[in-house]
Amino acid sequence: MVTSAISFKPTQIGNRGLYFAAAILLSWLVMLVFLLNYPINWQNPLVYVFVLVQTHLYTGVFITAHDAIHGVVAPHNKRLNNAIGFLCATLFAFNNYNQLSRKHHLHHKHSATLDDPDYHDGNPGFLAWYYSFLKEYISVFQIVLMAVTYNVLKLWFPMENLIAFWMVPAVLSTFQLFYFGTYRPHRGEHHNPPHNARSQKRNHVLAFLSCYFFGYHAEHHAWPYLPWWKLPEARELELKVKS
Repeated sequence: MVTSAISFKPTQIGNRGLYFAAAILLSWLVMLVFLLNYPINWQNPLVYVFVLVQTHLYTGVFITAHDAIHGVVAPHNKRLNNAIGFLCATLFAFNNYNQLSRKHHLHHKHSATLDDPDYHDGNPGFLAWYYSFLKEYISVFQIVLMAVTYNVLKLWFPMENLIAFWMVPAVLSTFQLFYFGTYRPHRGEHHNPPHNARSQKRNHVLAFLSCYFFGYHAEHHAWPYLPWWKLPEARELELKVKS
C-alpha cells in the first residue's frame, strides 16, 4: 500500500459531501414514506425489490454517519458535519453518534487486534462474530426507543408495512455493513499492518451495490479521510501503483 500515491485533503471536496448526504437522506425518507403507504401483496415481486432498495438506503444513512465521523461530510463546518452525523446515527436505530465515533477511531487505531472493538478474539465464523459485533454496538436503550417508535408509528401506518419496510431493512443493513465492512475485510491473516485489511476485486458497480465501495477496505484504512464516493478513485490508483 503506497500511501503517498494520493494527494488529497478533505477540504478539497467542497460541498460535495453535503450533496451526497442530502441525496441519501432524502431518498431514504421519500422511499420510506412511500413504502409505509404501499399496499403490500406478498406475491408481488416488487415488495421484495423495495425491501432491498430500502436496505441499501439504510446502509447509506449509516455510511453518511461514518463519513461524518471522519469529518468529510462537511469538512469546512465541523458543527454541521457532526450534526448530520448525529442525525444519521439516530435515524439508524437510534445509534449513539459519540459512541460510534469513539469506537470507530479505536477500530482504525487498532485494526483487527484485541484492542479493536469491531474484532472478535479468535477470529470465529460469521455468526459468532456478528453476534459479538451487535453486542458491542446495540444497547437496551436503543431497543426500547425502537419499540416505542414502532408503537407510535403503528397509529398511522399498517403493521406489516412497518415491519417490511422499516424494521427488516434496518436489520438487513446491519448484516450488509458487518459482512462487507468488517467480516470480509478483516477476517483471517493480513500482511499490511497496521491496517490489517483487504479489498475486494475491482468492480465499481458491485462495490457500490454491496456497501457503498467499502469493499475497497484497505484503501479506506490507508486514507480514512476519503469519503465513500472517492474510494473507487483510490482503488484505481492503488492498482495502478502496484502494476
